[in-house]
Amino acid sequence: MTANPPRTYAVRTLGCQMNVHDSEHIAGLLEAAGYVAAGGAPIRSQGIPEADVVVINTCAVRENAATRLFGNLGQLRQIKQARPGMQIAVGGCLAQKDRAGIVAKAPWVDVVFGTHNLGALPALLERARRAEAAQVEIEEALTAFPSTLPTRRESGFSAWVSISVGCNNTCTFCIVPSLRGRERDRRPGDILAEVEAVVASGAVEVTLLGQNVNSYGSEFGDRAAFAKLLRAVGAVRGLERLRFTSPHPAAFSDDVIAAMAETPAVAHQLHMPLQSGSDRILRAMRRSYRAARFRAVLGRVRQAMPDAAISTDVIVGFPGETEADFAETLALVAEARFTSAFTFQYSPRPGTPAATMADQVAPEVVAERFARLVELQDRISQEDNAAQVGRPVEVLLAGAEGRKDRQRSRLTGRSREGRLVHVAPPAAQEAGSDAVPQPGDLVRTVVTGAAPHHLIADAALTGGPFRLIPYAARRPDAAGAQHGAGRRARLSLRPLG
Repeated sequence: MTANPPRTYAVRTLGCQMNVHDSEHIAGLLEAAGYVAAGGAPIRSQGIPEADVVVINTCAVRENAATRLFGNLGQLRQIKQARPGMQIAVGGCLAQKDRAGIVAKAPWVDVVFGTHNLGALPALLERARRAEAAQVEIEEALTAFPSTLPTRRESGFSAWVSISVGCNNTCTFCIVPSLRGRERDRRPGDILAEVEAVVASGAVEVTLLGQNVNSYGSEFGDRAAFAKLLRAVGAVRGLERLRFTSPHPAAFSDDVIAAMAETPAVAHQLHMPLQSGSDRILRAMRRSYRAARFRAVLGRVRQAMPDAAISTDVIVGFPGETEADFAETLALVAEARFTSAFTFQYSPRPGTPAATMADQVAPEVVAERFARLVELQDRISQEDNAAQVGRPVEVLLAGAEGRKDRQRSRLTGRSREGRLVHVAPPAAQEAGSDAVPQPGDLVRTVVTGAAPHHLIADAALTGGPFRLIPYAARRPDAAGAQHGAGRRARLSLRPLG
């Protein structure tokens, strides 16, 4: 008698890095319960994969979040009708917010679970299958810190490590605190142990995650905890790159700047959400800093780390924003010269104070201002990247992600400062390696071209210097399988903060 094959699963992620890391836990939970990934597909996918269980991990930050979810569910309904026994689960922030309303609108959904009870998913799927009825389970508070759950990491060489969940800020445009809850901090020893474990398993790059990472320690009364954590994690042997996202300008302190500058493993990369350059709008947003504070932080960062690549978030068209307010934003962006910016047209989110504010800005005005901001930032980004041409660059390869990468035999990765770099490596024999360069390898080469959103390093094709440090040489215990795990799917992410 032949045993039944294991049930397959696929996870589709919508949203920020926190959601991506949650999806790694969802995949880990399902594999611990006996499921296998459908067709070996990556756990993030732009398409709708066919599997016995499909999980959509949702976002609620943007206005079109519900539209995207129900569009996906509509496609899955057709697949489910042709695949007996298939189950569909919806989790994440939109599930936490809309709850049973998802099943009311899409009765073919089998499970709805929230941000606080990821660990319940396997049991809910089994319960739904036995009862032949939808299971909706939403917890109001965190039942277990997500990092205690099994994890199937998307990359063998790069890892997310969560240091906190939730947020204590009350920004009037943001729905995240009501969905993720108040900030909960992990103990430093637990974080350090996880970092040591992922590095021992092959990771050479770690990103510390939190809705507001530099307020870490407030729960246990240590205002210097984040700076101490950066130094401790940065000292882990074998860790080559340490990043974090996202800090809050109001809580960014000199001890953190010193830790960044003095700890070699910490990347000189900073994502600092501005949101607006107008003090009047910042006050309406309930952001606990003003433009002068933001400028002062940037000044101290650049004094300590002149090479720092600094990115930001900007919201255009917040309720009540005048042309004069927007002019202040343009002026600050021009002065700050961010490496890049995530720019957004304001959209009301039901349940937030800003959604009911008077003086909502007309959509056509918002669109026109948005276009001016994007034009300014693209010009600054182009100039900043153009200044990198001719300079040496160290790139951690991630795969072929650019539109022209495959036809030009390029690989894509990130510089130490977080810049996206498309690299054309030499032949294996020229690199002095027994293998073709692949994800996880570290490349030291020279920048030959620039665009607003990426750099090009074709030095190898023009006879320029190129040095390759194979991943397997640095992680002999992680060679082979870890390389295969390092392939990355493309997804546009909204940063935290």
